[in-house]
Amino acid sequence: MTDAPAPLADPHLVYDPVAGDGPKDVVILGSTGSIGTQAIDLVLRNPDRFRVTALSAHGGRVALLAEQAHRLRVRTVAVARQDVVPELREALSARYGAGEPLPEILAGPDAATRVAASDCHTVLNGITGSIGLAPTLAALEAGRTLALANKESLIVGGPLVKALAKPGQIIPVDSEHAALFQALAAGTRADVRKLVVTASGGPFRGRTRQELAAVTVEDALAHPTWAMGPVITINSATLVNKGLEVIEAHLLYDIPFDRIEVVVHPQSYVHSMVEFTDGSTLAQATPPDMRGPIAIGLGWPERVPDAAPVFDWSKASTWEFFPLDNEAFPSVNLARHVGELAGTAPAVFNAANEECVEAFRTGALPFLGIIDTVTRVVEEHGTPAAGTSLTVPDVLEAETWARARARELTARTASAEARA
Repeated sequence: MTDAPAPLADPHLVYDPVAGDGPKDVVILGSTGSIGTQAIDLVLRNPDRFRVTALSAHGGRVALLAEQAHRLRVRTVAVARQDVVPELREALSARYGAGEPLPEILAGPDAATRVAASDCHTVLNGITGSIGLAPTLAALEAGRTLALANKESLIVGGPLVKALAKPGQIIPVDSEHAALFQALAAGTRADVRKLVVTASGGPFRGRTRQELAAVTVEDALAHPTWAMGPVITINSATLVNKGLEVIEAHLLYDIPFDRIEVVVHPQSYVHSMVEFTDGSTLAQATPPDMRGPIAIGLGWPERVPDAAPVFDWSKASTWEFFPLDNEAFPSVNLARHVGELAGTAPAVFNAANEECVEAFRTGALPFLGIIDTVTRVVEEHGTPAAGTSLTVPDVLEAETWARARARELTARTASAEARA
């Protein structure tokens, strides 16, 4: 184990691109989403620690983006949708005083990538989906500390990210990986026996595969403990999200897949655990709230006081743990298989899933059809070339094929159901 490659995320190593006094300059990608809005709340409560210099968003919530830019007094606002620029400029003008300069506006599909490489200390990548890969690579290449909430960019481009990242340059922001990150600080890599990733079980915990056949979009969006965007929430319902997190844990910490375990913990108080070779297990626990992991991502190696809620230990509570039902939720084992294949297989898995989730949201695919279709696309893709030779064009080509094939299979499913 001591001869394994250095992990991407190591709590013992601190990468500080612009050491100095004063607040850290931060760029927030995906500022109008769940991670972005909570990060901004944290920044506004800690102006002595953080200063946001640029924001990026897709463009679906222009008024909120303009409000964020004004409150934070950012230099640059980036938006993926070129068509909303006039609306954004008008919204900014309405908030800034007469004669007060407006922030620079960048627009287009590469806007987030451009601000990810801009002058700052830390880039928080809170974009959802594999479109976060290019900004992740840009931030690393520019030498920024990367607070990574966009797990997909690591999963689809693992070798590319690992080739660019310097020791300590990536700080994970997912609650599970931030928990592992903190627990790993208690020992050396040679001390680690197992990583234990917890899962809430989503809204369908305890249901059999047969009982999942008729669930609706509304059912899948009713997560019992976390408030997240629709894609991540549905991924949590299928447990695809947990499968992605297993791949992410493997890539971040260089722990073999057979030593990464998933357990169901409905309360979502324990975010993950590390089992050490001496029999000790360290668990990181807080009430469900993403501001804690975000604070770790932005502030490490320092902790941000009162970043998130704490437990009231004077009140009785019950914490439960259950084994994962792999028959009802086969996505985690499929993700392990994909992770071991490496190469472009994770990109195929992720892209096919994104297409199937969208098809489910629009009523074109039943709930069980999500993972069944993803499985078939992965099987048809076969064994990819070695991951060490992976390139960005390889990833894009694999994603394009997987999306097209998932749409074809989804259309067949819809047609067959219509005839039934």
